Amino acid sequence: MTLQVTQLCKTYAATQVGGEPVRVLHNIDLQVNAGEFVAITGESGVGKSTLLNCLAGLDDWQSGDIVLNGDPLSTRSADARAHWRRDHVGFVFQAFHVLPHLTVAQNIALPKMLQGHAASACEDAVNELLVAVGLTGMGNRLPEQLSGGQLQRVAIARALVHRPQLILADEPTGNLDPETGDRILHLLRDQAKRTQAALIMVTHSQPAAQMADCTLTLSATGLSPQRL
Repeated sequence: MTLQVTQLCKTYAATQVGGEPVRVLHNIDLQVNAGEFVAITGESGVGKSTLLNCLAGLDDWQSGDIVLNGDPLSTRSADARAHWRRDHVGFVFQAFHVLPHLTVAQNIALPKMLQGHAASACEDAVNELLVAVGLTGMGNRLPEQLSGGQLQRVAIARALVHRPQLILADEPTGNLDPETGDRILHLLRDQAKRTQAALIMVTHSQPAAQMADCTLTLSATGLSPQRL
């Protein structure tokens, strides 16, 4: 998938009477080609997670556009965006959003099951990812039995199981030790290359950002190449 963002702007309405609107994203220009890995850095609160939410069609924006393989996301209804996201987007959220009543294996399989695949048809893909993220033998555990780092790896496996065309990762190594984090970054990068997905990662980690093909810094004035 090729992703192109042009002059994207987003402003939050004032939260108090008489307050000022808060501009979060301003004139964002970005292109990510199929198989490319782009890292986005920037200060806390600058709008990195908001940008990922817009790219996934979870948040609206005021002006500019997001174009996916030549198709503007802004022209799609909320339902059409949801169907597109289900089939083509893998999102690693900072908060994991793992469902507590499902086992690890069921959580990972969820995107494929939402596409209509039977649980039994997902087993091979789930087991392969359990090994890849270092959770071998933990498929029958419940989320409450896992550490924060293990939950993060469940969320990463879930984001990859349906081989999405667009992978969005919000601080995917934030709860991981350096060795495990490196393993996960290689997994994300390798899947993007193998499946020709566009991979966009938000991170505060410079070592993580250095694994990307390109690193950009988000500020109040937009996106710019990172200065070393």
